[in-house]
Amino acid sequence: MLNLKRTIVAVCVALSLPLAAYADTTFSGRAVRVLDGDTIEVLTVAQERVRVRLANIDAPEKTQPYGQKSKQNLTRMVGGLNVTVIDVGGDQYGRRIGRVMVGADEANVEQVRAGMAWVYERYNHDPQLPSLEAAARNSRTGLWLDNSPQEPWTFRHAR
Repeated sequence: MLNLKRTIVAVCVALSLPLAAYADTTFSGRAVRVLDGDTIEVLTVAQERVRVRLANIDAPEKTQPYGQKSKQNLTRMVGGLNVTVIDVGGDQYGRRIGRVMVGADEANVEQVRAGMAWVYERYNHDPQLPSLEAAARNSRTGLWLDNSPQEPWTFRHAR
Protein backbone atom coordinates (compact mmCIF):
# COMPACT_ATOMS: atom_id res chain seq x y z
CA MET A 1 0.00 0.00 0.00
CA LEU A 2 2.85 2.37 0.80
CA ASN A 3 4.34 1.77 -2.64
CA LEU A 4 1.00 2.57 -4.25
CA LYS A 5 0.79 5.89 -2.35
CA ARG A 6 4.35 6.76 -3.35
CA THR A 7 3.53 5.94 -6.96
CA ILE A 8 0.43 8.15 -6.91
CA VAL A 9 2.38 11.03 -5.36
CA ALA A 10 5.14 10.61 -7.93
CA VAL A 11 2.66 10.61 -10.82
CA CYS A 12 0.88 13.68 -9.43
CA VAL A 13 4.13 15.55 -8.99
CA ALA A 14 5.27 14.51 -12.45
CA LEU A 15 2.03 15.74 -13.98
CA SER A 16 1.91 18.81 -11.72
CA LEU A 17 -1.53 17.77 -10.45
CA PRO A 18 -2.50 18.36 -6.84
CA LEU A 19 -3.54 15.31 -4.84
CA ALA A 20 -6.75 17.15 -3.96
CA ALA A 21 -7.86 16.71 -7.56
CA TYR A 22 -8.55 13.07 -6.73
CA ALA A 23 -10.73 13.68 -3.66
CA ASP A 24 -14.31 14.88 -3.36
CA THR A 25 -14.30 18.65 -3.38
CA THR A 26 -16.91 21.33 -3.04
CA PHE A 27 -17.26 24.52 -5.02
CA SER A 28 -19.89 27.22 -5.24
CA GLY A 29 -21.18 29.52 -7.90
CA ARG A 30 -24.23 30.63 -9.81
CA ALA A 31 -26.13 28.21 -12.05
CA VAL A 32 -25.98 30.22 -15.28
CA ARG A 33 -27.25 27.58 -17.70
CA VAL A 34 -29.39 24.45 -17.57
CA LEU A 35 -28.59 22.22 -20.53
CA ASP A 36 -31.09 19.46 -19.77
CA GLY A 37 -32.66 17.70 -16.80
CA ASP A 38 -29.35 16.50 -15.40
CA THR A 39 -26.68 18.92 -16.61
CA ILE A 40 -26.01 22.53 -15.63
CA GLU A 41 -23.28 25.11 -16.05
CA VAL A 42 -21.99 26.88 -12.96
CA LEU A 43 -20.08 30.17 -12.96
CA THR A 44 -17.74 29.86 -9.99
CA VAL A 45 -16.64 32.70 -7.74
CA ALA A 46 -13.36 32.59 -9.70
CA GLN A 47 -15.43 33.35 -12.87
CA GLU A 48 -14.78 29.87 -14.29
CA ARG A 49 -17.60 28.08 -16.15
CA VAL A 50 -17.91 24.47 -15.01
CA ARG A 51 -20.28 21.99 -16.63
CA VAL A 52 -21.80 19.73 -13.97
CA ARG A 53 -23.63 16.43 -14.57
CA LEU A 54 -25.93 15.66 -11.64
CA ALA A 55 -24.70 12.53 -9.87
CA ASN A 56 -26.79 9.40 -9.40
CA ILE A 57 -29.56 10.31 -11.84
CA ASP A 58 -30.33 10.23 -15.55
CA ALA A 59 -32.99 12.55 -16.96
CA PRO A 60 -34.83 12.06 -20.26
CA GLU A 61 -32.97 13.34 -23.29
CA LYS A 62 -34.27 16.63 -24.68
CA THR A 63 -35.99 14.87 -27.60
CA GLN A 64 -37.63 12.24 -25.38
CA PRO A 65 -41.04 12.67 -23.79
CA TYR A 66 -40.62 14.74 -20.61
CA GLY A 67 -37.13 15.85 -21.70
CA GLN A 68 -38.14 19.49 -21.90
CA LYS A 69 -40.27 19.28 -18.74
CA SER A 70 -37.32 17.79 -16.86
CA LYS A 71 -35.10 20.65 -18.05
CA GLN A 72 -37.77 23.20 -17.04
CA ASN A 73 -38.11 21.64 -13.59
CA LEU A 74 -34.35 21.80 -13.02
CA THR A 75 -34.31 25.39 -14.31
CA ARG A 76 -36.98 26.35 -11.76
CA MET A 77 -34.89 24.78 -9.00
CA VAL A 78 -31.43 26.14 -9.82
CA GLY A 79 -31.58 28.63 -12.71
CA GLY A 80 -29.76 31.84 -11.81
CA LEU A 81 -29.33 30.78 -8.19
CA ASN A 82 -26.24 30.27 -6.08
CA VAL A 83 -25.49 26.57 -5.77
CA THR A 84 -22.94 24.44 -4.01
CA VAL A 85 -21.60 21.46 -5.93
CA ILE A 86 -20.27 18.46 -4.06
CA ASP A 87 -17.92 17.29 -6.80
CA VAL A 88 -17.56 13.50 -6.87
CA GLY A 89 -15.45 13.19 -10.00
CA GLY A 90 -15.45 13.70 -13.73
CA ASP A 91 -16.66 11.92 -16.82
CA GLN A 92 -15.35 11.16 -20.29
CA TYR A 93 -16.98 14.33 -21.66
CA GLY A 94 -15.05 16.71 -19.40
CA ARG A 95 -17.99 17.41 -17.12
CA ARG A 96 -17.79 17.35 -13.35
CA ILE A 97 -20.13 14.88 -11.66
CA GLY A 98 -21.75 16.36 -8.60
CA ARG A 99 -24.51 16.68 -6.10
CA VAL A 100 -26.03 20.12 -6.64
CA MET A 101 -27.26 21.85 -3.50
CA VAL A 102 -29.52 24.90 -3.36
CA GLY A 103 -29.48 25.72 0.33
CA ALA A 104 -30.40 22.48 2.09
CA ASP A 105 -32.15 20.99 -0.99
CA GLU A 106 -30.38 18.65 -3.38
CA ALA A 107 -31.49 19.12 -6.99
CA ASN A 108 -30.51 15.54 -7.87
CA VAL A 109 -32.90 14.15 -5.25
CA GLU A 110 -35.66 16.61 -6.17
CA GLN A 111 -35.52 15.63 -9.85
CA VAL A 112 -36.18 11.99 -8.90
CA ARG A 113 -38.87 12.94 -6.36
CA ALA A 114 -40.66 15.05 -9.01
CA GLY A 115 -40.59 12.17 -11.49
CA MET A 116 -38.27 14.10 -13.79
CA ALA A 117 -35.34 11.63 -13.73
CA TRP A 118 -34.51 8.00 -13.23
CA VAL A 119 -32.11 6.72 -10.63
CA TYR A 120 -29.02 5.86 -12.70
CA GLU A 121 -28.65 2.45 -11.06
CA ARG A 122 -25.31 1.74 -12.72
CA TYR A 123 -23.74 4.79 -11.05
CA ASN A 124 -26.00 5.47 -8.07
CA HIS A 125 -24.37 5.91 -4.65
CA ASP A 126 -27.37 7.44 -2.87
CA PRO A 127 -29.40 4.80 -1.00
CA GLN A 128 -32.48 7.03 -0.66
CA LEU A 129 -33.04 7.47 -4.39
CA PRO A 130 -34.56 4.07 -5.32
CA SER A 131 -37.42 4.49 -2.83
CA LEU A 132 -38.04 8.06 -4.06
CA GLU A 133 -38.22 6.79 -7.64
CA ALA A 134 -40.60 4.00 -6.57
CA ALA A 135 -42.85 6.56 -4.84
CA ALA A 136 -42.90 8.76 -7.96
CA ARG A 137 -43.73 5.71 -10.11
CA ASN A 138 -46.51 4.59 -7.75
CA SER A 139 -48.09 8.04 -7.68
CA ARG A 140 -47.60 8.41 -11.48
CA THR A 141 -45.70 11.66 -11.01
CA GLY A 142 -43.92 13.36 -13.92
CA LEU A 143 -42.59 11.00 -16.56
CA TRP A 144 -44.28 8.11 -14.76
CA LEU A 145 -47.59 9.31 -16.24
CA ASP A 146 -46.40 7.59 -19.41
CA ASN A 147 -47.40 3.91 -19.48
CA SER A 148 -43.97 2.80 -20.69
CA PRO A 149 -41.32 5.51 -20.38
CA GLN A 150 -38.02 4.66 -22.03
CA GLU A 151 -34.87 4.96 -19.95
CA PRO A 152 -32.48 7.59 -21.32
CA TRP A 153 -29.57 5.12 -21.45
CA THR A 154 -31.70 2.80 -23.65
CA PHE A 155 -32.75 5.76 -25.82
CA ARG A 156 -29.13 6.87 -26.30
CA HIS A 157 -27.96 3.34 -27.12
CA ALA A 158 -30.72 2.95 -29.75
CA ARG A 159 -29.62 6.12 -31.57
